[in-house]
Amino acid sequence: MSLKDQITEDMKNAMRAKEAERLGAIRLLLAAIKQREVDERVVVDDAGVVAIVEKLIKQRKDSISQFEKAGRADLVAIEAAEMTIMQAYLPAQLSDAEVAAIVTATIKQLGASGPQDMGKVIGALKPQLAGKADMGAVSGLVKAALAQ
Repeated sequence: MSLKDQITEDMKNAMRAKEAERLGAIRLLLAAIKQREVDERVVVDDAGVVAIVEKLIKQRKDSISQFEKAGRADLVAIEAAEMTIMQAYLPAQLSDAEVAAIVTATIKQLGASGPQDMGKVIGALKPQLAGKADMGAVSGLVKAALAQ
């Protein structure tokens, strides 16, 4: 079963169970998937769905930080609940040690030596780590490793 089919099935289950919060978050996710399919005239595969989920989670994180600055705890709770529901559709996350080992191995493999090689290293890491690690943190690790 594809990830998109799983999300659709989860939406049906949330409807049956009358779980309004879960249903709302899943509908937002399905709407984003359908929007991408219509805009690009493609059928989104599992990798595309993961990218959409990551984008929506990043939006939720940004919203949470803005709502916290504004003192809106009620909206923070809603966004956090949506983010938690969406995170269930991401693949298992790698630990910090595993990510660091992959970064180090990739830098050695490419023979990268300085900050000018950062784009090349990130380009090689993105297919390996997309959806499995926070790419912002990976970028920080690469920058630190190349600065040495």
